[in-house]
Amino acid sequence: MTWLPQLAPWQWAVGLVCAFSVGVSKTGVPGLGILVVPLMVLAVGDARQSAGWLLPVLCTADLFAVWYWRKNTAAKRMFSLAPWVLAGMGLGTAALSLSERALRPMVGIIVLAMLALYVRRRLRAHQVEVPVYGAPYGVAAGFATTVANAAGPVMSLYLLSKRLSKADFVATGAWFFFVINLTKIPIYTAHGLIGRYSLAFDAAMAPAVLAGALAGRWLVYRIPQKLFETLVVGLTALSTLMLFK
Repeated sequence: MTWLPQLAPWQWAVGLVCAFSVGVSKTGVPGLGILVVPLMVLAVGDARQSAGWLLPVLCTADLFAVWYWRKNTAAKRMFSLAPWVLAGMGLGTAALSLSERALRPMVGIIVLAMLALYVRRRLRAHQVEVPVYGAPYGVAAGFATTVANAAGPVMSLYLLSKRLSKADFVATGAWFFFVINLTKIPIYTAHGLIGRYSLAFDAAMAPAVLAGALAGRWLVYRIPQKLFETLVVGLTALSTLMLFK
């Protein structure tokens, strides 16, 4: 079919794995989605274009996630971050003119810095309450999501610092990324990262996204809170290292 991109079977298989993983991450295991960033590069074969191919998959998963968590009110916690996220997106839009080779290490360094701050805060929590400032997280998330769809680790660390329950954690992240990813569509379109073939690819991935979203719903109620937090931190660290490849 000429309307579909000409990809090898293994590339389609990797794409399906990515779509399923995105669905799981949106409704159940935040942090898993960032592992999709390097995998999508393999599926598409072009690091810069992969960001545009991935965005509609993320938006599809966002729709399932916000519908499922529509009655959760924890998302209002993110309103104060909005100006900082927009500032970061502005910086990210300007940085899209840089080479992809330069962008990914920048994102990785940002996330590692956020991870170090989170670990430091946790270690000192039993001594004195360490304040959490939203500005650096918001700017970092806005920049990372614009240049590489890689804001997941930053926001996971921010939400962990707020000590939310699993349900509030996932619901807040779902609403945050729903709004942010919709905002990115015109930016990516203007840079030629979304087109006919990418949209055809994304449409073919929709069933895998739905399957992943259902699996995530099942998982979120079966993972203990402490294990949940450990998984988020571990996946954040692992996925950040993958950004340096």
